[in-house]
Amino acid sequence: MDKKNALRAGALAAGTTLMMLLMSSPALAVTRDDGDDPGTGLSVAETLGLYVLLPVALFAVIAGLVMVLSKSQAKKDDTSSNITVKSGTQATKA
Repeated sequence: MDKKNALRAGALAAGTTLMMLLMSSPALAVTRDDGDDPGTGLSVAETLGLYVLLPVALFAVIAGLVMVLSKSQAKKDDTSSNITVKSGTQATKA
């Protein structure tokens, strides 16, 4: 019974893909629309810089700012995390 379901799912996926390919019209991409004025294309270096290097650089800058600001915040901590307790002290009765 498992083979029939797998075969049915595969046939459905293949049929759907084939229909989508047949229904799409890549020939319409060749004709230009009115008012269409594309600029010059990007070189490989420009593409890599824009879509790879720039996001990595922005991530590094944001991560660096978060690290620097979180370390400066730790020095100003007024909670019990920076209180030192002396060992050997005893409680007194009131």
